[in-house]
Amino acid sequence: MKTWNFGIIGTGVIADFHARAIGDLPNAKLVACCSRTYDKARAFAAKHCCRVYASYDHVLADEAVDVVTICTPSGFHMEPTVAAAASGKNVLCEKPLDITLERIDAMISAHDRAGTRLGGIFPLRYIDMMVPIRQTIQAGRLGRITCASVFVPWWRSDAYYTDSWHGTWALDGGGALMNQSIHMVDMLCHLMPPIESVQAFTAALGHPQIEAEDTACAVLRYADCALGMIYGTTASYPGRFRRFEITGTKGTIATLEDSIATWQFADEHPEDEGIRQRFGQIRGGGGVSDPAAIPYENHTRNIAAFLKALEGDDSTWVSGAEARKAVEVVLAIYKSSREGRPIRL
Repeated sequence: MKTWNFGIIGTGVIADFHARAIGDLPNAKLVACCSRTYDKARAFAAKHCCRVYASYDHVLADEAVDVVTICTPSGFHMEPTVAAAASGKNVLCEKPLDITLERIDAMISAHDRAGTRLGGIFPLRYIDMMVPIRQTIQAGRLGRITCASVFVPWWRSDAYYTDSWHGTWALDGGGALMNQSIHMVDMLCHLMPPIESVQAFTAALGHPQIEAEDTACAVLRYADCALGMIYGTTASYPGRFRRFEITGTKGTIATLEDSIATWQFADEHPEDEGIRQRFGQIRGGGGVSDPAAIPYENHTRNIAAFLKALEGDDSTWVSGAEARKAVEVVLAIYKSSREGRPIRL
């Protein structure tokens, strides 16, 4: 079994998730890291037993590194990703892939030219309950799907935004949608036909001091004419579980965090009660008010799927082109809010 050596670029909160996930994989090893703040990188390296560098150029020059994960602020994703392609390194980039489609397209093009792989981090795709949900939607058990929606009623304190890149247009690319709710936006992109158009409102209501939104509501029309909603906020104290709901003429599925709250169909199958029993207990919930409390295990699965893609199995990884979709939706919502009209994607 080949061991894939990793370098982590950026050593903020999310980098610890990556380091722990890499450490759980038998065919992965963390060997290097860097940060804009050298002392911070040095402390991270000591904690995770890897080499520390002063810049990402030095990480990319390390011949032992096969894969780099990008954990910088969102608006700094493109530069190290493009440089990694030029250095022949594969890249797994945190969400969002970047904050504009032009920057994302430059990242994808760089890796296409280099023959390296660019993947995205969307851990919710790897939750256990997603397997029966995907299978059931694909089997048509919901009948004609009429509505698919996501709700992220989370809370972040003012301290989260104080002296931070969070909530800024330049580095976060937005607020509650681009940073927190994009995971659930990706769930819609993953499970549903393409979103055809959006109409939206956004506002900074609970944290009026930030540049971007802390509350957003959007109405969606999918390519198959189904409708839906996206609600995302960081101004809902004390924070509540995220939800996904999909319903049609023959059934309804609703999730609460990493559990299934509703699993009901016009035609009951023998396995349905087992699914309700297995996934009915509430799992997850750490992120509703504390970003550091989110479990990292699905990052492990996300990284494992990327390594499988490097070894020739493309069945479960999140490609750069796939990770781009959620950003396109979020940017369309922002444009609709600014211009006060529906936006076609």
